[in-house]
Amino acid sequence: MSVIDAIDLGYVPRARQRELHAAIDNHRWTVAVCHRRFGKTVAAINHLIQAALECDKPRPRFALIAPTYKQAKLVAWDYLKLYTRNIPGVEQRESDLTVNMPGDRRVTLYGADHPDHLRGSFWDGVVFDEFSLQPGTIFSEVVRPALADRNGWAVFMSTPAGRNAFFHMAERAKENTDGHWAYQQHKASETGILSAEELNAARAVMTPDQYEQEFECSFTASVQGSIYTLELAAARAEGRIGTVPVDKILPVDTTWDLGVGDATAIIFSQGNRAGDLRIVDYYEANSEGLPHYAHMLQQKGYTYGRHMAPHDIQVRELGTGRSRLEVAASLGIRFETVPRVHTSTSGEVEEGIHAARMLLSRCWFDEVKCKALLESLQYYRRDYNSRLNEFRATPVHDWSSHGADAMRYLATWYKPAKPRLVPPAHAAPASSGSWLGA
Repeated sequence: MSVIDAIDLGYVPRARQRELHAAIDNHRWTVAVCHRRFGKTVAAINHLIQAALECDKPRPRFALIAPTYKQAKLVAWDYLKLYTRNIPGVEQRESDLTVNMPGDRRVTLYGADHPDHLRGSFWDGVVFDEFSLQPGTIFSEVVRPALADRNGWAVFMSTPAGRNAFFHMAERAKENTDGHWAYQQHKASETGILSAEELNAARAVMTPDQYEQEFECSFTASVQGSIYTLELAAARAEGRIGTVPVDKILPVDTTWDLGVGDATAIIFSQGNRAGDLRIVDYYEANSEGLPHYAHMLQQKGYTYGRHMAPHDIQVRELGTGRSRLEVAASLGIRFETVPRVHTSTSGEVEEGIHAARMLLSRCWFDEVKCKALLESLQYYRRDYNSRLNEFRATPVHDWSSHGADAMRYLATWYKPAKPRLVPPAHAAPASSGSWLGA
């Protein structure tokens, strides 16, 4: 009997939800590609509750991670309270979105926008809800180590949003070479959850890409409002995303998006007289101080040229009276500031986006070292205003903003030598996108 059937929580799963529960019960890693209104969050919450109640390990710990803490509270918290309200001795703590159950059993909701809140924990099971909207590294760098000592499991559930980390996770699950992975796809045209009338009504007001992505689970439909879709597609088609080794003759420049209380993103690049730009590496970390980044630069071992940062690095801290520019200099990082565009804040962003679009046609990306940057650029988007039936002018600020902002700063200061991309005569892209020399 499935753990979902063991205790009556007032939840009656549909046939497709039962398939999902069975997959989770029988595999350590489960990827579920689900259409809108499938009921994945309800299924996830109930599975976590039952798993916590059935777990025979001391102090069972389970978690659901939403794209943001706000989304976890708005969407999943009501379900968690609803389906635990009849458990004797339950404690529902809204202050930290935690439900404690008898036997020191716990289910907690988190947001991927605060990864530091996830560190230092251990879990027996974790569900990523809308994983396609989360940073691709949150599982490998933060959650996976926390599952190790308890042999915990994880579920990755989402509607597609382009070929990002969720897409790659789905591809891995489909291969299923070791038997530990399960893959499920639930299209609206196949589940029968939504009526034909409702689907036709949705199709009438959505673009084909929107409908295919949201209801037919298409990874090939473009991310709605994505800003750099065409430029990234051209880079892939032209073989400019692949293996891009560091040229030891040329200095490596860094361009920074310095976070305050959130992520800092750093692009490592090399330009040359041909007018092309190699993006050879990328680094991103959350809530770290400048000493951390100074150490990281040393560990990389590159020969550095210019270190470029946004102008606000010159602002003095209230507590110390020193600017981050001065702190960085004391650590051996001598920053220059990215030139400001003399316009409004929104206009400055748009100018930077335009410059980035132009620069992307010259860029060669190392696909492995710059994976997180490419995911950020692919998902960086404008939100859709359904009331006005148009995309908002200001890009969405989320996990993808950090890498995209660093790219925007790079495009603002970098001046190519020539007006168009001219690959070196003795360097040819391989069919896989490899750059064999420079």
